[in-house]
Amino acid sequence: MKDYGLLRVAAVVPKLKVADVEYNTQQILTYIDRAEDEDVSVLLFPELSVSAYSCGDLFQDSFLIKKSEEAVKQIKEYTRAKSVVVIVGAPVEYGDRLFNCAIVIHNDVIKAIVPKTYLPNYSEFYEKRWFASASELIPYANQYSYSVHEDGKNLYTKNTRNIIDYASCRCNIGTNQIFKIGDCRFAIEICEDLWSVIPPSSYHTIAGAEVIFNLSASNELLMKQQYRKELIASHSARTMSAYVYTSAGHGESTQDLVYSGASLIYENGALLAENKRFELDGSILISDIDVAKLKHLRRQKNNLNTISPNGHLSKDIVMPYSILEIAKKHNTDFDKKLYRYVDPYPFLPSKDKRYNIEEELIAIQRNALIKRLEHINSRKLVVGISGGLDSTLAILIAVLAFDKLKWDRSGIIAVTMPGFGTSGRTYNNALNFMKELKVDMREISIVDAVKLHLNDIGHDASLADITYENAQARERTQILMDLANKESAIVLGTGDLSEMALGWATYNGDHMSMYAVNASVPKTLVRYLISYLAEQWDNKNISMILKDILDTPVSPELVPLNSDGEISQKTEDIIGPYELHDFFLYNCLKLGFAPAKIYFYAKQAFSSPMATRHYSEEEIKSVMRKFYWRFFTQQFKRSCMPDAPKVGSIALSPRGDWRMPSDASVNIWIKELEQL
Repeated sequence: MKDYGLLRVAAVVPKLKVADVEYNTQQILTYIDRAEDEDVSVLLFPELSVSAYSCGDLFQDSFLIKKSEEAVKQIKEYTRAKSVVVIVGAPVEYGDRLFNCAIVIHNDVIKAIVPKTYLPNYSEFYEKRWFASASELIPYANQYSYSVHEDGKNLYTKNTRNIIDYASCRCNIGTNQIFKIGDCRFAIEICEDLWSVIPPSSYHTIAGAEVIFNLSASNELLMKQQYRKELIASHSARTMSAYVYTSAGHGESTQDLVYSGASLIYENGALLAENKRFELDGSILISDIDVAKLKHLRRQKNNLNTISPNGHLSKDIVMPYSILEIAKKHNTDFDKKLYRYVDPYPFLPSKDKRYNIEEELIAIQRNALIKRLEHINSRKLVVGISGGLDSTLAILIAVLAFDKLKWDRSGIIAVTMPGFGTSGRTYNNALNFMKELKVDMREISIVDAVKLHLNDIGHDASLADITYENAQARERTQILMDLANKESAIVLGTGDLSEMALGWATYNGDHMSMYAVNASVPKTLVRYLISYLAEQWDNKNISMILKDILDTPVSPELVPLNSDGEISQKTEDIIGPYELHDFFLYNCLKLGFAPAKIYFYAKQAFSSPMATRHYSEEEIKSVMRKFYWRFFTQQFKRSCMPDAPKVGSIALSPRGDWRMPSDASVNIWIKELEQL
């Protein structure tokens, strides 16, 4: 079994009874069994889950404190020989203070205790009445322990850690603790800690924690859940961490407040899982966190160790941390069941988007082109129109740019250049499209010029090989470049990110332009944007043409048509579906995943109901092999690609996002694929 860098976690909202420690303990034990059955590695319970949060002045009752400790001991013993790490909340007495604590338990051992730092001090909650802040542990840190030195002298040495004897265990108590399970490091904060100006988890993540667990007892108010989600989403994104949150639910006192039992699991700003609130019988929320992904993002951005306002490195203002190895990696079988949604279309906007992402994407492309035209002081551009997806999006961006500038669209010189493989469908779509857009439309056939060129180089024009194909692509580029010189214009590139990644372009043919607007837009997103514009455009004829272009097979149309006069050269029949390539591209470049993990995720993604098409394991492996081979061998085309604006999270410009040697070997990637 492979772990793929994943960690299975669960957030529980048990049904509790206020101050009924015995009842609450039985509820906790039940969920421990459920988590163990589901191969959960870390199981999180709400704040003060042993006693219930809303005990009020009963927290000052020594009997409740004692019974809570006994309950923790019972929970501890119940975990004997179990794999799951359990985090429960309980009131813990230390010295002459009472602390609101998270208790970390594994295999009949209390590994550590983490007290709450920020205690609420307002009308609904007044925890300072009962509990001390973790900051009050500082005096207890100045303890001295007895030690014997080599010279035989008995000396006292300063103990920088707080040690507590609790529930028949001796362990650390403090906030500056990181826990390790295999390669995953996690830390803990409690409820109000997250809502503070600088949450403790900010320091935890600087110190290396990839996952934060929050035991909470946040009451419910109108619209509070939305704010709670935004807070956790923002914090997990800013710290590039996963955040597991669970809060007290049904059974807590409703004397003045109501607790809904909200559970949320976020990963780098994205919601992985959310429970249904206001359940009467409790709930368990399970999700698989991709810790390897978080590690990769941190290596990429490398900004957790930043400069603080006082000029110190952030790592220098963090207290020394204890790193405690709790257990080896849990042997979870993720191949058997995955508690994680894998998006088959990672470049496309999610269905729950909050604003008009399409307009923003288009505006980035449009304004990039506007800046280039203004800089060169030109009101003209030349663009080749094939009746295919990429050139369609490019000319739409050009039209939107000219309209924004209030320039006459006649400055857009759109050229269709029919060749040996041009179909009637794409030819007519190109002509009708240019006519409806009211641009300067021109038609220049390349047939005679290419025949002459092939004859000049001694190539048989009846042999439809790579020379035959590339001669057409380069002839079209020559026409566009020379026409741009004649008109004092620039050539607008049409090629997209997917084509650049795969090198599916003729070197110094359609590979080259004077400015490219689609170069960081993957094919799946090109299709999506055209579909969006087809619905939004106020000209019905244009919308109809766009929809037919979307239905046309993707093809460079460089070989003759079949006997029925239809397109015979279909790109996706040759290199594989673009939706698979885009999936591989995102997970390889953005997330740094190895082939085995991408293959595992692809199987999950393209077997889900969200996938418009399902693929067999052999199909996925076959296309993956083409992806890696082409991505490595075609780097030389990306090393000299033209200027182009970055639109999304991935770009392949050699001047910024992607700097790869053209002669890097693909062998180890192919070898792993062959072993799948």
